[in-house]
Amino acid sequence: MKVIRARVLGFCMGVRRAVDLAVEEAGKAAKDGNSVYTLGPLIHNPKVLDDLKALGIQVIDEPSFSDYCSLLTVNCSLIIRAHGISPALESDLRGRGCRIVDATCPKVKANQLKTRDLAGAGYFLFLAGEAHHAEIEGLLGYAKSGDCIIVGGAEEARNAAEKLSSEKRHEKTALLGQTTISEEEFSGIGNEIKKFFPALEIVNTICAAASERQHALREVLPLTDAVIVAGGEESANTRRLLAIAKESGKPCVLAENAAGVPEEFFAFETVGISAGASTPDSVVDGIESFLENNPQS
Repeated sequence: MKVIRARVLGFCMGVRRAVDLAVEEAGKAAKDGNSVYTLGPLIHNPKVLDDLKALGIQVIDEPSFSDYCSLLTVNCSLIIRAHGISPALESDLRGRGCRIVDATCPKVKANQLKTRDLAGAGYFLFLAGEAHHAEIEGLLGYAKSGDCIIVGGAEEARNAAEKLSSEKRHEKTALLGQTTISEEEFSGIGNEIKKFFPALEIVNTICAAASERQHALREVLPLTDAVIVAGGEESANTRRLLAIAKESGKPCVLAENAAGVPEEFFAFETVGISAGASTPDSVVDGIESFLENNPQS
């Protein structure tokens, strides 16, 4: 079997920064006997989260946040995950006395500040992305209540824009997106909204790391019989890579590790490997080794 890796793999800048900050904080806490928490998973990759857990970093799920409030004292650290949080929640956290480590991806932070500025300038905002994704939930906190709407795709955008235009013709509208959305999705959403709001201001908030991985996958697809997308199932950018692979019509699968590779993939002569921006090199290496060393290969 021949294995072809996409030319862009491994941690993106924002993920690497978040992981490095967390590891550094865990080292300090171990020396001082303090506790370290993250509000929600730091990134969306199970292997990395297991590694951080082994270092003593505990995840606080947002639904159970109130149960942990009494633990957030001067003797602990709380890490803001790479996806960011709302300004109201951040203000609340900083008032609790614990040490705050902001691991928000710089690209996400820039998106948050742009959202805040446009909302403050009176724009009605269309936010392109997944309604319950942590990044979108954080962005909502930077937009004025009632002056924005989340759209998950072109059809949803068209319906929302049509409804909004029939109710009130807003003078200023803008479109921003989840940093991991695909260029095609974002462009399609913008085109539909512009049918009703021709003066729509489109702010390109797509992270280059996400688009680079999507382009690299498209380069690999014509060269392979099947494709494995390595990464966590909760990762939005990984799921978008899988969607692109599916569009090709070739066999494809999302695998969190080598154990997730289906047996039938060993029958293919050439298999491509793509990976999400939060997938560590060790996972990609493990999948490649598994493919190449399997007796069926």
